[in-house]
Amino acid sequence: MQTQQQGALWVFAAYVMWGFMPIYWKSLHHVSSGEILVNRIIWAFLLTVLALLLVGQGKKLVSDLKELWTTQKQFWSLCAASFLVTINWFTYIWAVNHDFIVQASLGYYINPLVSVLLGIVFLKESLNRNQKAAFVLAAVGVTILTFHYGVFPWISFVLAFTFALYGLIKKHIKLNATRGLAIETAFTVPIALIAYGWIFSTGDAVIMDTDPLTIVLLVLTGIATALPLVFFAKGVPSIPLYVTGFLQYIAPTMMLIIGVAIYGETFGKFEWLSFAFIWIALLVFTVPEVLRYAKNKRTMMRLQKQESSHQS
Repeated sequence: MQTQQQGALWVFAAYVMWGFMPIYWKSLHHVSSGEILVNRIIWAFLLTVLALLLVGQGKKLVSDLKELWTTQKQFWSLCAASFLVTINWFTYIWAVNHDFIVQASLGYYINPLVSVLLGIVFLKESLNRNQKAAFVLAAVGVTILTFHYGVFPWISFVLAFTFALYGLIKKHIKLNATRGLAIETAFTVPIALIAYGWIFSTGDAVIMDTDPLTIVLLVLTGIATALPLVFFAKGVPSIPLYVTGFLQYIAPTMMLIIGVAIYGETFGKFEWLSFAFIWIALLVFTVPEVLRYAKNKRTMMRLQKQESSHQS
Protein backbone atom coordinates (compact mmCIF):
# COMPACT_ATOMS: atom_id res chain seq x y z
CA MET A 1 0.00 0.00 0.00
CA GLN A 2 1.59 3.27 -1.07
CA THR A 3 1.60 6.32 1.18
CA GLN A 4 -0.14 9.61 0.42
CA GLN A 5 3.28 11.16 -0.26
CA GLN A 6 4.09 8.54 -2.89
CA GLY A 7 0.66 8.99 -4.45
CA ALA A 8 1.16 12.76 -4.56
CA LEU A 9 4.51 12.30 -6.36
CA TRP A 10 2.90 10.13 -9.04
CA VAL A 11 0.13 12.68 -9.61
CA PHE A 12 2.66 15.55 -9.57
CA ALA A 13 4.65 13.84 -12.36
CA ALA A 14 1.46 13.35 -14.38
CA TYR A 15 0.53 17.04 -14.18
CA VAL A 16 4.03 18.18 -15.18
CA MET A 17 3.80 15.98 -18.29
CA TRP A 18 0.36 17.37 -19.10
CA GLY A 19 1.73 20.87 -18.65
CA PHE A 20 4.20 20.35 -21.50
CA MET A 21 1.61 18.79 -23.83
CA PRO A 22 0.78 21.98 -25.82
CA ILE A 23 4.30 21.88 -27.29
CA TYR A 24 3.78 18.26 -28.38
CA TRP A 25 0.40 18.89 -29.99
CA LYS A 26 1.64 22.07 -31.67
CA SER A 27 4.34 20.00 -33.37
CA LEU A 28 1.46 18.12 -35.05
CA HIS A 29 -0.49 21.25 -36.07
CA HIS A 30 -0.51 20.10 -39.71
CA VAL A 31 -2.47 16.94 -38.75
CA SER A 32 -6.21 17.16 -38.10
CA SER A 33 -7.36 16.90 -34.48
CA GLY A 34 -9.43 13.82 -35.38
CA GLU A 35 -6.46 11.95 -36.85
CA ILE A 36 -4.29 12.85 -33.85
CA LEU A 37 -7.01 11.56 -31.54
CA VAL A 38 -7.47 8.19 -33.25
CA ASN A 39 -3.70 7.69 -33.34
CA ARG A 40 -3.57 8.56 -29.65
CA ILE A 41 -6.20 5.95 -28.79
CA ILE A 42 -4.87 3.17 -31.03
CA TRP A 43 -1.20 3.55 -30.11
CA ALA A 44 -1.93 4.00 -26.41
CA PHE A 45 -3.83 0.69 -26.49
CA LEU A 46 -1.24 -1.20 -28.53
CA LEU A 47 1.79 0.05 -26.60
CA THR A 48 0.15 -0.51 -23.22
CA VAL A 49 -0.92 -4.07 -24.05
CA LEU A 50 2.54 -4.78 -25.50
CA ALA A 51 4.19 -3.51 -22.32
CA LEU A 52 1.91 -5.72 -20.21
CA LEU A 53 2.70 -8.79 -22.32
CA LEU A 54 6.44 -8.09 -22.12
CA VAL A 55 6.35 -8.01 -18.30
CA GLY A 56 4.18 -11.14 -18.14
CA GLN A 57 0.91 -9.50 -17.05
CA GLY A 58 -1.26 -10.72 -19.92
CA LYS A 59 -3.09 -13.24 -17.69
CA LYS A 60 -3.67 -10.57 -15.04
CA LEU A 61 -5.17 -8.30 -17.69
CA VAL A 62 -7.63 -11.04 -18.69
CA SER A 63 -8.36 -11.67 -15.01
CA ASP A 64 -9.07 -7.96 -14.46
CA LEU A 65 -11.49 -7.96 -17.38
CA LYS A 66 -13.33 -10.99 -16.04
CA GLU A 67 -13.54 -9.46 -12.55
CA LEU A 68 -14.79 -6.16 -13.97
CA TRP A 69 -17.44 -7.98 -15.96
CA THR A 70 -18.74 -9.67 -12.80
CA THR A 71 -19.13 -6.21 -11.23
CA GLN A 72 -21.24 -4.58 -13.93
CA LYS A 73 -21.35 -1.21 -12.21
CA GLN A 74 -17.56 -0.91 -12.27
CA PHE A 75 -17.33 -2.26 -15.81
CA TRP A 76 -19.70 0.35 -17.24
CA SER A 77 -18.27 3.06 -14.99
CA LEU A 78 -14.84 2.44 -16.52
CA CYS A 79 -16.42 2.46 -19.97
CA ALA A 80 -17.96 5.87 -19.19
CA ALA A 81 -14.60 7.11 -17.88
CA SER A 82 -12.97 6.00 -21.13
CA PHE A 83 -15.37 8.04 -23.26
CA LEU A 84 -15.12 11.04 -20.94
CA VAL A 85 -11.33 11.16 -21.22
CA THR A 86 -11.59 10.70 -25.01
CA ILE A 87 -13.83 13.77 -25.24
CA ASN A 88 -11.30 15.59 -23.04
CA TRP A 89 -8.41 14.57 -25.31
CA PHE A 90 -10.12 15.71 -28.50
CA THR A 91 -11.22 19.04 -27.01
CA TYR A 92 -7.73 19.74 -25.71
CA ILE A 93 -5.96 18.82 -28.97
CA TRP A 94 -8.43 20.94 -30.96
CA ALA A 95 -8.02 23.88 -28.56
CA VAL A 96 -4.21 23.81 -28.69
CA ASN A 97 -4.04 23.61 -32.48
CA HIS A 98 -6.64 26.37 -32.93
CA ASP A 99 -4.77 28.78 -30.60
CA PHE A 100 -6.98 28.40 -27.52
CA ILE A 101 -4.26 27.30 -25.07
CA VAL A 102 -5.18 30.09 -22.62
CA GLN A 103 -8.83 29.00 -22.61
CA ALA A 104 -7.73 25.39 -22.17
CA SER A 105 -5.64 26.41 -19.16
CA LEU A 106 -8.73 28.11 -17.69
CA GLY A 107 -10.57 24.78 -17.94
CA TYR A 108 -7.94 23.01 -15.88
CA TYR A 109 -7.85 25.86 -13.35
CA ILE A 110 -11.56 25.56 -12.62
CA ASN A 111 -11.41 21.76 -12.59
CA PRO A 112 -10.83 21.52 -8.80
CA LEU A 113 -13.94 23.61 -8.17
CA VAL A 114 -15.90 21.35 -10.53
CA SER A 115 -14.60 18.36 -8.55
CA VAL A 116 -16.09 19.88 -5.39
CA LEU A 117 -19.36 20.49 -7.24
CA LEU A 118 -19.45 16.83 -8.27
CA GLY A 119 -18.79 15.86 -4.66
CA ILE A 120 -21.91 17.82 -3.67
CA VAL A 121 -24.04 16.22 -6.39
CA PHE A 122 -22.82 12.61 -6.24
CA LEU A 123 -21.30 12.21 -2.76
CA LYS A 124 -23.76 14.48 -0.91
CA GLU A 125 -20.93 16.61 0.46
CA SER A 126 -21.63 20.12 1.76
CA LEU A 127 -19.79 23.38 1.07
CA ASN A 128 -18.04 25.26 3.84
CA ARG A 129 -17.76 29.05 3.91
CA ASN A 130 -14.42 29.16 2.08
CA GLN A 131 -15.66 26.89 -0.70
CA LYS A 132 -18.77 29.02 -1.19
CA ALA A 133 -16.60 32.15 -1.45
CA ALA A 134 -14.31 30.38 -3.95
CA PHE A 135 -17.28 29.48 -6.16
CA VAL A 136 -18.55 33.08 -6.17
CA LEU A 137 -15.09 34.46 -7.05
CA ALA A 138 -14.58 31.89 -9.82
CA ALA A 139 -18.05 32.65 -11.23
CA VAL A 140 -17.16 36.35 -11.38
CA GLY A 141 -13.93 35.53 -13.21
CA VAL A 142 -15.67 33.33 -15.78
CA THR A 143 -18.41 35.95 -16.27
CA ILE A 144 -15.81 38.65 -17.01
CA LEU A 145 -14.16 36.41 -19.58
CA THR A 146 -17.52 35.51 -21.14
CA PHE A 147 -18.43 39.16 -21.64
CA HIS A 148 -14.95 39.90 -22.99
CA TYR A 149 -15.01 37.03 -25.50
CA GLY A 150 -18.66 37.59 -26.37
CA VAL A 151 -19.22 33.83 -26.13
CA PHE A 152 -19.34 31.34 -23.29
CA PRO A 153 -15.87 29.71 -22.81
CA TRP A 154 -17.18 26.25 -23.70
CA ILE A 155 -13.71 24.79 -24.22
CA SER A 156 -12.86 25.50 -20.60
CA PHE A 157 -16.03 23.91 -19.26
CA VAL A 158 -15.86 20.80 -21.45
CA LEU A 159 -12.28 20.20 -20.29
CA ALA A 160 -13.12 20.90 -16.64
CA PHE A 161 -16.23 18.71 -16.42
CA THR A 162 -14.96 15.76 -18.45
CA PHE A 163 -11.75 15.48 -16.45
CA ALA A 164 -13.44 16.06 -13.09
CA LEU A 165 -15.93 13.28 -13.86
CA TYR A 166 -13.09 11.05 -15.05
CA GLY A 167 -11.18 11.63 -11.80
CA LEU A 168 -14.29 10.96 -9.71
CA ILE A 169 -14.94 7.63 -11.44
CA LYS A 170 -11.31 6.52 -11.36
CA LYS A 171 -11.08 7.19 -7.64
CA HIS A 172 -13.66 4.47 -7.00
CA ILE A 173 -12.22 1.83 -9.35
CA LYS A 174 -9.40 -0.22 -7.89
CA LEU A 175 -7.32 -1.36 -10.85
CA ASN A 176 -3.63 -1.59 -11.58
CA ALA A 177 -2.74 1.66 -13.38
CA THR A 178 -1.29 0.16 -16.57
CA ARG A 179 -3.84 -2.64 -16.93
CA GLY A 180 -6.58 -0.10 -16.22
CA LEU A 181 -5.38 2.08 -19.09
CA ALA A 182 -5.30 -0.92 -21.45
CA ILE A 183 -8.92 -1.72 -20.56
CA GLU A 184 -9.97 1.95 -20.81
CA THR A 185 -8.54 2.35 -24.31
CA ALA A 186 -9.99 -1.03 -25.35
CA PHE A 187 -13.46 0.50 -25.01
CA THR A 188 -12.72 3.20 -27.59
CA VAL A 189 -10.31 1.39 -29.94
CA PRO A 190 -13.10 -0.11 -32.14
CA ILE A 191 -14.59 3.36 -32.69
CA ALA A 192 -11.11 4.81 -33.35
CA LEU A 193 -10.41 2.13 -35.98
CA ILE A 194 -13.73 2.81 -37.72
CA ALA A 195 -13.02 6.55 -37.63
CA TYR A 196 -9.53 6.03 -39.08
CA GLY A 197 -10.99 3.87 -41.83
CA TRP A 198 -13.30 6.75 -42.74
CA ILE A 199 -10.38 9.23 -42.71
CA PHE A 200 -8.46 6.93 -45.07
CA SER A 201 -11.48 6.56 -47.36
CA THR A 202 -11.76 10.34 -47.74
CA GLY A 203 -8.05 10.63 -48.60
CA ASP A 204 -7.41 12.92 -45.64
CA ALA A 205 -5.07 10.58 -43.71
CA VAL A 206 -1.83 12.52 -43.27
CA ILE A 207 0.11 9.50 -41.97
CA MET A 208 0.21 7.98 -45.48
CA ASP A 209 1.85 11.00 -47.10
CA THR A 210 4.05 12.84 -44.65
CA ASP A 211 7.59 13.07 -43.29
CA PRO A 212 9.13 10.41 -40.99
CA LEU A 213 9.16 12.78 -37.98
CA THR A 214 5.38 13.23 -38.16
CA ILE A 215 4.88 9.46 -38.29
CA VAL A 216 7.14 8.99 -35.25
CA LEU A 217 5.29 11.74 -33.35
CA LEU A 218 1.92 10.16 -34.18
CA VAL A 219 3.10 6.76 -32.95
CA LEU A 220 4.55 8.31 -29.81
CA THR A 221 1.18 9.85 -28.97
CA GLY A 222 0.57 6.45 -27.38
CA ILE A 223 3.43 6.94 -24.91
CA ALA A 224 2.57 10.63 -24.42
CA THR A 225 -0.93 9.50 -23.50
CA ALA A 226 -0.10 6.41 -21.47
CA LEU A 227 2.62 7.69 -19.15
CA PRO A 228 0.76 10.59 -17.46
CA LEU A 229 -2.50 8.62 -17.30
CA VAL A 230 -0.75 5.65 -15.69
CA PHE A 231 0.98 7.96 -13.21
CA PHE A 232 -2.33 9.70 -12.46
CA ALA A 233 -4.21 6.41 -12.03
CA LYS A 234 -1.41 5.01 -9.86
CA GLY A 235 -1.38 8.00 -7.52
CA VAL A 236 -4.94 9.30 -7.29
CA PRO A 237 -6.54 6.46 -5.25
CA SER A 238 -4.23 7.06 -2.28
CA ILE A 239 -4.60 10.84 -1.94
CA PRO A 240 -7.57 13.06 -1.00
CA LEU A 241 -9.48 14.61 -3.91
CA TYR A 242 -8.57 18.15 -2.84
CA VAL A 243 -4.85 17.26 -2.99
CA THR A 244 -5.35 16.10 -6.57
CA GLY A 245 -7.02 19.42 -7.33
CA PHE A 246 -4.21 21.38 -5.67
CA LEU A 247 -1.50 19.58 -7.66
CA GLN A 248 -3.44 20.17 -10.84
CA TYR A 249 -2.60 23.88 -10.73
CA ILE A 250 0.83 22.90 -12.06
CA ALA A 251 -0.49 21.87 -15.49
CA PRO A 252 -2.66 24.92 -16.32
CA THR A 253 0.06 27.29 -15.08
CA MET A 254 2.54 25.67 -17.46
CA MET A 255 -0.05 25.75 -20.27
CA LEU A 256 -0.77 29.43 -19.68
CA ILE A 257 2.93 30.35 -19.73
CA ILE A 258 3.53 28.28 -22.87
CA GLY A 259 0.47 29.73 -24.65
CA VAL A 260 1.41 33.35 -23.94
CA ALA A 261 5.22 33.26 -23.90
CA ILE A 262 5.92 30.74 -26.68
CA TYR A 263 2.88 30.90 -28.98
CA GLY A 264 1.93 34.54 -28.47
CA GLU A 265 -1.69 34.09 -27.45
CA THR A 266 -3.48 37.21 -26.20
CA PHE A 267 -3.48 37.84 -22.48
CA GLY A 268 -4.69 41.41 -21.97
CA LYS A 269 -6.24 43.31 -19.08
CA PHE A 270 -9.56 41.42 -19.21
CA GLU A 271 -7.76 38.07 -19.10
CA TRP A 272 -5.65 39.31 -16.19
CA LEU A 273 -8.76 40.47 -14.34
CA SER A 274 -10.66 37.25 -14.99
CA PHE A 275 -7.77 34.97 -14.06
CA ALA A 276 -7.05 37.08 -10.96
CA PHE A 277 -10.53 36.26 -9.63
CA ILE A 278 -10.00 32.58 -10.43
CA TRP A 279 -6.53 32.47 -8.85
CA ILE A 280 -7.88 34.15 -5.69
CA ALA A 281 -10.76 31.65 -5.69
CA LEU A 282 -8.31 28.77 -5.85
CA LEU A 283 -6.28 30.24 -2.96
CA VAL A 284 -9.42 30.71 -0.87
CA PHE A 285 -10.44 27.15 -1.72
CA THR A 286 -7.08 25.41 -1.30
CA VAL A 287 -5.12 27.08 1.49
CA PRO A 288 -7.63 26.32 4.31
CA GLU A 289 -7.86 22.70 3.15
CA VAL A 290 -4.07 22.29 3.16
CA LEU A 291 -3.79 23.93 6.60
CA ARG A 292 -6.59 21.72 7.96
CA TYR A 293 -4.91 18.61 6.55
CA ALA A 294 -1.55 19.62 8.07
CA LYS A 295 -3.18 20.32 11.44
CA ASN A 296 -4.97 16.96 11.45
CA LYS A 297 -1.76 15.18 10.53
CA ARG A 298 0.17 16.89 13.36
CA THR A 299 -2.60 15.97 15.80
CA MET A 300 -2.57 12.36 14.66
CA MET A 301 1.22 12.14 14.96
CA ARG A 302 1.08 13.63 18.47
CA LEU A 303 -1.57 11.13 19.54
CA GLN A 304 0.45 8.24 18.10
CA LYS A 305 3.53 9.46 19.95
CA GLN A 306 1.59 9.71 23.21
CA GLU A 307 0.16 6.23 22.70
CA SER A 308 3.58 4.73 22.03
CA SER A 309 5.06 6.45 25.10
CA HIS A 310 2.25 5.08 27.29
CA GLN A 311 2.80 1.57 25.94
CA SER A 312 6.53 1.78 26.67
